[in-house]
Amino acid sequence: MKLAGEEAKDWDNMRKMLQDFVGKRSHCPFKGPNDGHHVSYRRFRRRIIQRSSSEGPSASTPLATGGQSEPRFELETVCQRLELDSPPRHHEPAQIRHLQGNLHEIELTGSLSHSGDVTSTNTQHTVTTRRWTATENAPEQGWVWSAAIEEHGNAQQADSYERTHALQPFAVLDSTSVSQQGKSVIKLAAPSLLNDYYTNLLDCSCDGIIALALGSSVYLWNSETHALVGYLVPSPQPGGTYLQTISCLSWSRDGRTLCIGTRRGELQLWDVEQKQNTRCLRSHLSVVRALSWKQQLLSSGSVLGHIHHLDPRAPTPLVGAVVQKEAICSLQWSPGDDWLASGSTEGLLCIWDRDIAGVTRSHQPITMMTQPSAVKAMGWCPWQSKMIATGGGLKDGELRIWDTDLGTCVTSAHTKSQICSLRWAEKKRYLVTGHGLPRHQITCWSWEFPSLSPVYQLRVHSDRVLHLAIHSESTKMFSAGADQRFLILDM
Repeated sequence: MKLAGEEAKDWDNMRKMLQDFVGKRSHCPFKGPNDGHHVSYRRFRRRIIQRSSSEGPSASTPLATGGQSEPRFELETVCQRLELDSPPRHHEPAQIRHLQGNLHEIELTGSLSHSGDVTSTNTQHTVTTRRWTATENAPEQGWVWSAAIEEHGNAQQADSYERTHALQPFAVLDSTSVSQQGKSVIKLAAPSLLNDYYTNLLDCSCDGIIALALGSSVYLWNSETHALVGYLVPSPQPGGTYLQTISCLSWSRDGRTLCIGTRRGELQLWDVEQKQNTRCLRSHLSVVRALSWKQQLLSSGSVLGHIHHLDPRAPTPLVGAVVQKEAICSLQWSPGDDWLASGSTEGLLCIWDRDIAGVTRSHQPITMMTQPSAVKAMGWCPWQSKMIATGGGLKDGELRIWDTDLGTCVTSAHTKSQICSLRWAEKKRYLVTGHGLPRHQITCWSWEFPSLSPVYQLRVHSDRVLHLAIHSESTKMFSAGADQRFLILDM
């Protein structure tokens, strides 16, 4: 039989290795008459497999290919998403970091704008990029719309502790209470409200529709009619009962779209008028901590310090991204859409310009300011375009107003308590803050530059005031606290 050249070479190599093993058998201490045969065969087989893996398999060799087969998953998409939401590396040598940065920028830019082959000028390799498809962005779990069901007799149930905690969301607990300042207060139930300082679970649309996340569901409530509009509940999952935890939500400026962010990095957009899900995006690989709209564009921030700018109308929604050094816990576009403010858990306040196109690590904020605690409570002043207010955490307790042009604090007030939430009330020209320990108060402030002074305080919650919302067209404000109460307050 005449063997092909590659087969003859392989058989010669196998014969030489076998002779080598047989010649060395006398040097191996064996316990039994058959052990030498087994050990030699194992070594022989290992050598064959190692050589086949390193040199590549022959056409007729029936051995494993050593992992050289074509992968069955989309590696490029995974790498692009990991790059978008991976923390920046600071320890590589400058030359390597520069090379990798260029490659990453090529990959990311390609994933945003087009598909095809892109060749880097710094290396001979070709980097292939591909569009994200709808299936790649599909969430592991969504929500379904449910109509509101009227509950009767909830006010009478408030006397019993057990029955109170079984109340439905927005059930009336007390509709006649008056605060120490003579302000009317309506208390409603907010069961299963997550007691987490870093969440953003309450928002009010321009039409006065309240969105409040309770557990794994989102409830919509009309603040004008005091009626439950409906709610979004997790869709049933086959083979499991896992429920996603909501970490933030935000209304679009026209009040038509509600965006929900989860701890698994997903974003879901709902058209509340049509009661249907319009888009599901797997934007981040970590917790989505904050959301903010700029007209039809949506910005989201994650705990890894990544800010993604998305156009939900586009087939490829990601239109830009920047990286902050620390975890993001607040995000807000200025009223004129000229600047984006982002706050970090380590006390860093960054101001970014409105140029959001492209994905790059080199884009830097135009101004950076620091405070001793997390910048979670934050808000732009509606009537002073370059002024922004921040509230300090438990170790700080300072309310500050910053000039973002100069990067300096123009005025401050010490509250002696944790500031959990902050909102501006444009109609009354107030700044409203919600507090934690020790008194859990809501404070309304008057700011006449440069003085910042409290107007009145309301102690209406028994636990920290995690969230505040204000209807821009009325003088009502809304609060949600860790005591699982939702309050309507007259300013």
